Amino acid sequence: MAQAIATQCCVAGGGPAGMMLGFLLARAGIDVTVLEKHADFLRDFRGDTIHPSTLELMHELGLLDAFLKLPHSTAPTLSGRYGNLELTIADFRHLPTRCKYIALMPQWDFLNFLADHGRRYPRFNLLMRAEVTDLIEEGGRVRGVRAATPDGVLEVRAALVVGCDGRHSTVREKAGLIVEELGAPMDVLWFRVSRLSGDPEETMGLFLPGRILVMIERGNYWQCAYVIPKGSIEDVRARGIESFRAAVEQAVPFLKGRMREIKDWDQIKLLTVAVDRLKRWHRSGLLCIGDAAHAMSPIGGVGVNLAVQDAVATANILAEPLRAGPIDDGTLQKVQDRREFPTRVTQRVQVFLQNNVIRTVLGQSELKPPLALRLLQHYPILRRIPARVLGLGVRPEHIHTPERI
Repeated sequence: MAQAIATQCCVAGGGPAGMMLGFLLARAGIDVTVLEKHADFLRDFRGDTIHPSTLELMHELGLLDAFLKLPHSTAPTLSGRYGNLELTIADFRHLPTRCKYIALMPQWDFLNFLADHGRRYPRFNLLMRAEVTDLIEEGGRVRGVRAATPDGVLEVRAALVVGCDGRHSTVREKAGLIVEELGAPMDVLWFRVSRLSGDPEETMGLFLPGRILVMIERGNYWQCAYVIPKGSIEDVRARGIESFRAAVEQAVPFLKGRMREIKDWDQIKLLTVAVDRLKRWHRSGLLCIGDAAHAMSPIGGVGVNLAVQDAVATANILAEPLRAGPIDDGTLQKVQDRREFPTRVTQRVQVFLQNNVIRTVLGQSELKPPLALRLLQHYPILRRIPARVLGLGVRPEHIHTPERI
């Protein structure tokens, strides 16, 4: 017989959206249970760019000083090379925020931080190794979820279920929500290589004929993203690991010799890039946010921050109605109305860049910098525009939920 518990809100998935929402609702005095299928948050090559908008939320919560004590590096600017043109793409030092930089922090540290602070509230319940497998539906309304745990099946009854279980969301699949695919022309190979004292100090993006490489400075190592045409992973592997090492070293000469740290393909993780969004984010008793509602391209590293913004808006809109009982569809629609516009604008920009920059670079043997990049090189003030778009996003959210202990 299945075990059963009851809560006001059940959050499926302990990623950035799920952990932030669980923390904010518990802080507002709402009974919340977060279900995370893994035993911990330790997974390589997850988004770890914490943008100024998210750091500003940490300040509003009174947690910024503690947050910045976690191991991290900072990027006040983003630099790159397009063909032979070296330039600064974004300058965050003029943003109207406390932190005028991107913080580069392992996502597991971010999630553990939220979990630790969530546990300070008596209404916060985080269950690890609890994988949501199905929805509980009665009378046309979602009433909870079933989860697989080491102790057997767990039934969680809730006034509201929020799907935060990522781009391969079980919740949205079981709910029958319709996904609109926007497409992506590339996939990404993630790997890490050691960083030496004489290396550049900045995170950088390299756009070279036929290849794109992003290098994130992580203290004693570089976290690298090597972009390949969509579906070409088998061709890359067929050319052999030596060919891959040589391609990276050709793009980044200062890595010469260090690529031998990559012994085999097991050290290289494939991210299959998808850009999609739900047409409708909710059903009676259920809401999806974060990647479960809209999978983002890795362009700009905005996924974590957009998910956090979703969580803040959800808590702002739903905390008080949850206190009163089940939430009607009209109230759930308010969340989608609030967050769909920034999602659409961000994805439109990403798709434009995918089709007009990424696809062009991967398919060309010679690169001529477009006018926009040449303007960024000659007029530094223009670098504030991409910094604002990346650093703050479209319609940044702020904490409106009161703390109720």
